[in-house]
Amino acid sequence: MKHARFIVEGREQSGTIVDGKIQASSGKVYEESEINVWLAPFKPNKMVGLALNYADHADELGLEKPKEPVLFIKPNSSIVGHKSPVYYPDGATYMHYENELAVVIGKEGRNIKKENAMDYVKGYTIANDVTVRDFVNNMYRPPVRAKGHDTFGPMGPYFVDKEDIPDVNNIELRSYVNGELRQQGNTKNLIYGIEELIEFISSFMTLEENDVIWTGTPKGISHVYPGDHVRLEIDYLGALENEILDGRTDKVAAGGAENAKTNG
Repeated sequence: MKHARFIVEGREQSGTIVDGKIQASSGKVYEESEINVWLAPFKPNKMVGLALNYADHADELGLEKPKEPVLFIKPNSSIVGHKSPVYYPDGATYMHYENELAVVIGKEGRNIKKENAMDYVKGYTIANDVTVRDFVNNMYRPPVRAKGHDTFGPMGPYFVDKEDIPDVNNIELRSYVNGELRQQGNTKNLIYGIEELIEFISSFMTLEENDVIWTGTPKGISHVYPGDHVRLEIDYLGALENEILDGRTDKVAAGGAENAKTNG
């Protein structure tokens, strides 16, 4: 089942997708066109990101395949929903999307074994790990400044129950900019799969309900500019769309921060 959170008729609501329409928990049914604001489809707890978790992405950056998962924390203040703007920050020279399968944890666990890892998964959503490449170097590791700006964490539009994905280790990802296919990959090419990631992360960190693991992006990143429209697709999960807006004024940047708080 697909789940969503949104603002309509002046209030925050949640619901499920039934026959292409949104049935709110109140029982009222809405067309998607009636939604005023899409929120992240659930309220995340902590978010753990993966860098260089596809071999072809490491190759395109000229970096070696990591000997163990390379982690960073994605701040919750970066979260926005489907169709919310992403703001291009002042001084950036290379900003790009990263289409990622996001894994949502369903219950608390520590020292989880790989063979039991999927018992701790609740479902999945699409996440865009927006990054300013300027700030990814030895001085800015881990890449907090590169990936932590307000609006740099679009998620959605839906949260999908794990039972609805036939084989999460073999699903396609596609990224479009202004209708042009820029990125394509498959989760079968993850260097560290979901089970391995859960085992590794939980070996030193308690995983809790609604924690999110951003599993990394495949080859195909490219520069986006103010005015660009980014559409990320993952099989079974739908399509996450966001427009890039110019955030290089204090007034617009402040609006981006407020937008991020609203969507979190």
